[in-house]
Amino acid sequence: MQAVILAGGEGSRLRPLTRSRPKALIPVANRPILDYVIEAVTSAGIQDITVVVGYRKEQVLKYLNSLETEVTTVVQKKQLGTADALLCATDYVDGSFLVLPGDNYISPLSVQKMREEKCAVLAHLDPNPAEYGVISAEEGSVRFITEKPAVQGEHLISTGVYTMCPDIFGFLNDGLDLPGAVNQVISHGTAMHIVMADAWFDAIYPWSLLPMNRFILKGKKSTDIAGNSRKNVVISGNVRVGKGTVLEPNSTIIGPVVIGEDCHIGPNATIMPFTSVGNRVTVEPFSLLSDSLIMDDTSIGSHSTIRSVVAGTGCILSDHVATIADEHCAQIQQHYVPGSFSAILGDHVTCAPFTVFKGCRAGNGTRIEEGRTLSGELEDNTVVR
Repeated sequence: MQAVILAGGEGSRLRPLTRSRPKALIPVANRPILDYVIEAVTSAGIQDITVVVGYRKEQVLKYLNSLETEVTTVVQKKQLGTADALLCATDYVDGSFLVLPGDNYISPLSVQKMREEKCAVLAHLDPNPAEYGVISAEEGSVRFITEKPAVQGEHLISTGVYTMCPDIFGFLNDGLDLPGAVNQVISHGTAMHIVMADAWFDAIYPWSLLPMNRFILKGKKSTDIAGNSRKNVVISGNVRVGKGTVLEPNSTIIGPVVIGEDCHIGPNATIMPFTSVGNRVTVEPFSLLSDSLIMDDTSIGSHSTIRSVVAGTGCILSDHVATIADEHCAQIQQHYVPGSFSAILGDHVTCAPFTVFKGCRAGNGTRIEEGRTLSGELEDNTVVR
């Protein structure tokens, strides 16, 4: 069987994080999301892989060229949706194949179950179905997929993972999205079976990265300390520390935690469970990190408390920064969406001492020059005085 991975989308609802990177390359537990998709596909024994790239394609191509896994790449010249992206791969498919989004976490077991089907959709029971294709089912098969309906409560949704035959390409030229093309295939007599996902996460909003990060870190069952751990450092649980990282005296790391290469932690710093720390990150003395995703080259000042934060690359947080994690309502594309987080920080955000984040989304290049309590949205390059 072949696999087609759709990694051409921008991920506009993930801004500011996708201003400088495609959604598929956002690091979760210090690996790009796309990496987990390719790993799931190869774990299921599928070696013939085509990846459709588009938004910031140079970054994706560079990443794919660095892998040991050989893949074929196809460029989607304009981001015209998933059906158009799949259509770009027409010449590379000659039998049954899997279609997978390159920006969702899909477990290897889910892919293995889908490989055993001829025509199927991977489904998930979701409490917030309005942003997805909701499945109407009949005797274990799809009757119809309704895109982004105005519904509430738990519904069966399509994850965007399908097992298909080449017949699907005959329905991709009518301006339909991919679920619409699947509906056409079903209406012409093809049974599309429902396979329940073993584990699936979509980083649809920036705060959606936090539960994905928790799940992936929870699955890490080993400890590997490649860095330099000084005396009186306490390490418990499953912890991975990269080469060149220094854990200074009296610091505490409680897993599951992953810390990248060339970081400097402490002394007297604490990193609590479900935290991923990228490469070249500095955590100053007496600071605490918990349930957070910190990307490369970020600096966290002393006596700070960082909980439920997603921080982009190159952020500089001064001393005594605090975060308040709670349920917040954020505006995404003229809609208000609930989310549980304290701060979403784009790339190169800097903030003054004694800044407090309480449900704040700060755009790339934001400068907070005076300590204060911040909530709501700050556009890119905002200066707070």
